[in-house]
Formats: sequence, structure tokens, C-alpha cells
Amino acid sequence: MGSDDAAAIRRMASLATPMALRVAVTLGLPDRLRGDAVAADGLAAELAVSPVALELLLGHLAALGFFERTATGYRTTAYGEHLCGDNLTTVLLSLETAGGRAELAFVELLHSVTTGEAGYARRYGLDFWADLAEHPPLRESFERQMSHRFRDQLPQLAAGYDWGRFATIVDVGGGRGELLAAILAAHPAGRGRLVDLEPTAAEAARTFAAHGLADRAEAIAGSFFDPLPAGAEAYVLSDILHNWDDEHAHRILARCTEAARPAGRILVVEPVGGRRAGTDMDLAMLVIFGGRERRVEEFRELASAHGLVLDAVTDVSDGRSLLEFRLG
Repeated sequence: MGSDDAAAIRRMASLATPMALRVAVTLGLPDRLRGDAVAADGLAAELAVSPVALELLLGHLAALGFFERTATGYRTTAYGEHLCGDNLTTVLLSLETAGGRAELAFVELLHSVTTGEAGYARRYGLDFWADLAEHPPLRESFERQMSHRFRDQLPQLAAGYDWGRFATIVDVGGGRGELLAAILAAHPAGRGRLVDLEPTAAEAARTFAAHGLADRAEAIAGSFFDPLPAGAEAYVLSDILHNWDDEHAHRILARCTEAARPAGRILVVEPVGGRRAGTDMDLAMLVIFGGRERRVEEFRELASAHGLVLDAVTDVSDGRSLLEFRLG
């Protein structure tokens, strides 16, 4: 191995830059430094942080092009403006959001690889979902994260599959309702119900009302580990199963199968290993949830335990595939 290769590996493995970016976003530096330059010592007093340490942080990120140093202080560059505002990048990087907090579970990757279990609870004392329930601001940030993650793909998801086949759809764990709203807007004859925990279900009801769908879409407060509304033609699990280990995934599928009988379909929408999912997300799902981005054959095996037969796999967006299961 050449010295250049070794140096590149060390840079790749360094935690300095990813943590510096997270701290900068958490402190709100990119937004604060937009426009006129601000002196580091005055900014440190404003934020109640160490002026020497802040200078080191800004100096490193300036070397990478996120900020620039001027005669009067630092300001955000055009490149650094990608770290401004409320968007998927910032909601994933801030250490005060669910996404940013969850990624720190990577320090427990050795534990997860050794045991196959999530590292999140080992770091924080609660599993991810219990932590969100205990801290409402984290739950709210996670819902924003999911809204941001879906927003750009909603037109593809609504148009990339023949949702019009189904007169009634239940979106299981459907969050704030953006996906179901997009599907129903594209297919005016359809009706839908969404199941999620309070207060998320209440937010979904507001989404439906805002889209003029209150007469065709209903939000129900409940858990996908409990009985689901029965008799719909399709049950959608969008970005759900990869958040759970096999034991919990089986429980979720059991509830869907129970509700879908005798002829409903179960539609799993999420990144699929070897197809639409990145290997980095495999590790993220492992350390955060004890899950993974399952491959088609793993989904087939998981579902077969519930008498489900995989009929088709459709790539419905740049990042997600849809697996359609029927009752065998």
C-alpha cells in the first residue's frame, strides 16, 4: 500500500469532519453566518461557547469550504448554505434531532456486529422508539425527517404504481400522511385510512384536510402491533419493516395479514438490499434499530411465515421498491 493510499484511508476514517459538521449545524452556525461576516470571539460570547475552541471549529470548516475567513470574521459560503434552513441535511446532522442523535449510535457498531443487536439502547439506555416517546421534540424532529425524506419522491411513488387498482388503502404507520395524500390525490376514486400513534395521527388528519381529502381519508390513532382496520384492499408498509428486527417485523406482518383477509394485498415500500438500498444504510439500520435493508429473498422468507406470496417487485422511485404480497 502506498503512502497516498494510507493517508486517504486515514482521512476517510477520521471523525473530525463529520463531527465538526454536526456541531456547526447544532449551534446554528451556517444560518448565523449568512451575509455579513461575524468575529469568532463575539460569536462565541453570543453562543456561550469557548472562543478558542470555536475558532478551531470554524477554521477546520473554512479549510473545507463551508465558511470563509474575512478581515472581520467568518461567513457562510455558497457551499456552506447547504447546511442552512430546515431540510433533510440539517435535520439529520443536528445533534438535537432524532436523526443526528441516532447516528451517534455508530460508536456502538462493534457491539452490534458482535451481537447482531442495536447499539442505540446501549448508548442511551432506551431503544430508539422508547426514546422518541420519552422526548417529544425528538419525535417531532423524526417526523420532519421522514417528511423531508419522502417529499422529493412523492410524485414518483404516486405515479410509479397502479394504486388505482385499490378502492380502499390502509397506510400502516403512515406518519403525517403525505404519501397517502399523494396517492389519493392522484387517484380520485380511492379512499384511505392511516394508522399511527398520537399525536402523529392528528397531524395526518390536518394533512388530509389541507389537501381537501377529509372526506376520503381518515387518520386513526393506534399501533401497528395492535389490530388494524380490517377489510381494505391494500395495506401499505412504507419505510416500516427496515426499522425493526425480524421478531418485530413478524408481529407487524401478522397484524397486516389478519386485517387483509381474505383477499387484501400487502404492499411493502422501502429501500431493498441489492436493489435500491446503500450498504451504509444497512449499517445504520443495524446500529439504530437492529434491522437491515432486507433483500427480496429475505422479504419473501419473512412473509411466507404468514402465508403471503410475493407477486411482484416494482421500482417505484429512485430510492425505493414496492413488493406486492397476496394471501396464499
